[in-house]
Amino acid sequence: MNEIPALEILKQALRRLPGVGPKSAQRMAFHLLERDRDGARALAQALSNAVERVIHCGRCRNFSEAELCGICSSTRRDASLLCVVESPADLVSLDQSGVYNGMYFVLMGRLSPLDGIGPEELGLHRLETLLDEGQIKEVVLATNLTMEGEATAHYVSEMVRRRNIRATRIAYGVPVGGELEYTDRSTLARALSGRREA
Repeated sequence: MNEIPALEILKQALRRLPGVGPKSAQRMAFHLLERDRDGARALAQALSNAVERVIHCGRCRNFSEAELCGICSSTRRDASLLCVVESPADLVSLDQSGVYNGMYFVLMGRLSPLDGIGPEELGLHRLETLLDEGQIKEVVLATNLTMEGEATAHYVSEMVRRRNIRATRIAYGVPVGGELEYTDRSTLARALSGRREA
């Protein structure tokens, strides 16, 4: 088959997205070119604008278009409470729950020595600076329940405790609407060990 360079470049670019393999990339490229060229132009413009305008917040490392994001610049949030998350997506999920009203710190990953991701790559020196300001009274560790997420939570909790600041971990357990019969053993063990008064 005669390869079209621009089309191949588009397919390769689409493959950079998580979960997009060769077939999905081809399907997306063909759809945009066959049926939605205006949508393709809008997508290209939106992507270009975001790449040019979106930066990291100078305090929490979340995405922002200003030096401080809307959360860090808000006077309505509890500045004594700091939640450490792995990604901006985690921050959005927690914030949309409506039960947390403190500040955040986004690691942009998790410790993974095999992948060359250490404390420096996660901006932990910036977290230390926040902790040393003396305003934070509790740090909520909300990293994922993976080996790397647990190692990251442990590392950060040690850093927090050295400063005599309370470190807590979000609870893990059976999801609302979940059935015990179909819940894995690790989740059940966490749910039982993290039980509280009813």
